[in-house]
Amino acid sequence: MTEGRREERREDVVGVGDQHGGAGSESLVLSVAARIDGVGVEVGVGAGFANGADEVADQHGGAGSESLMLTVAARIDEAEGVVGLVVRQPDGSDLPSWEPGAHIDVVLGDVERQYSLCGDPADRSSWRIAVLREPAGRGGSEYIHAKARAGATLTVRGPRNHFPLAPAGRYLFIAGGIGITPILPMLAAATASGADWTLFYGGRTRASMAFTDELTTRFGDRINIRPQDESGLLDVPAILRHPDPKTLVYCCGPAPLLAAVEERCETYGWPNPPHMERFEPRTDIDTTDDQPFEVVLARSGRTLTVGPDATILDTVRAAGVEVLYSCTEGTCGTCETDVLEGTPDHRDSVLNAAERAAGDTMMICVSRAAAGRLVLDL
Repeated sequence: MTEGRREERREDVVGVGDQHGGAGSESLVLSVAARIDGVGVEVGVGAGFANGADEVADQHGGAGSESLMLTVAARIDEAEGVVGLVVRQPDGSDLPSWEPGAHIDVVLGDVERQYSLCGDPADRSSWRIAVLREPAGRGGSEYIHAKARAGATLTVRGPRNHFPLAPAGRYLFIAGGIGITPILPMLAAATASGADWTLFYGGRTRASMAFTDELTTRFGDRINIRPQDESGLLDVPAILRHPDPKTLVYCCGPAPLLAAVEERCETYGWPNPPHMERFEPRTDIDTTDDQPFEVVLARSGRTLTVGPDATILDTVRAAGVEVLYSCTEGTCGTCETDVLEGTPDHRDSVLNAAERAAGDTMMICVSRAAAGRLVLDL
């Protein structure tokens, strides 16, 4: 990890920690200026993803946490099953800045969810999120839809960004269902930069796809809307058939869509790996041969043994070391920690292939040592 990224990451995670804020934590009262109601957005290639996917976090880090207390001011219907919220400070002061791809963590009782910011980063007076209602989820989206009414209060941390828009002359954006939310501000940023771009946006039905009117009004024929009931699944092979070294691929959506994009980019020889965001833990990890290993905490000078059924996060917290964390599933990036020595066995859904190969950072809530021991910046 470069020094620049280290500093960016540390700034990003400030404010994520203990559920109600740890020592020295700040609380601010914000107002939500709009809400969006509707019903299920899911892409035809598979449901289950949401930037609103229900991630569980039973505890939320340690000392030094900061929270923003959001007050819901209004709601607006955006699509069937999608509720959108725009939040503001009650006193009109600026919110923390953010860039396309950023998300916030919303604490809902004993659980925490991650939602992408989908408004205008230049507008420091407000934030916007959109939440897909998932009746089969773990309750987070149901809570938002039922209780995020005018006057209600939400606890929020962030924003943080593990899905930044890199500079390029051309972009190919692919979104499935509620995965459109982090992509939306990227389109505006790409347009402002003068880059060429195209969006392919798939969903179950047109009525279930959020922001379709806004997209076509603002961006015209750059937008390709593909409801499954009208045109079938997104034709990923056709979309990615012609690799272009000057084009960066950005994708957000359900796991089957992400897997299809990854596979086709590799098969067709795209020189740049696709940039992706997912809010689901990986399901391809075999833990049957997990072995104990040592972790050296460089800053605290301690050596700990991580058992075969334990995580690094569990082990360091049990030893009394305070660390920032949230989802405990390798999806949110809060617990990202610098690796000073050793080779990580990456099991998260945050780092891309290049970052995993570099091996200088890891998500300690799920990842382990590939062999021997690890020396971490803790």
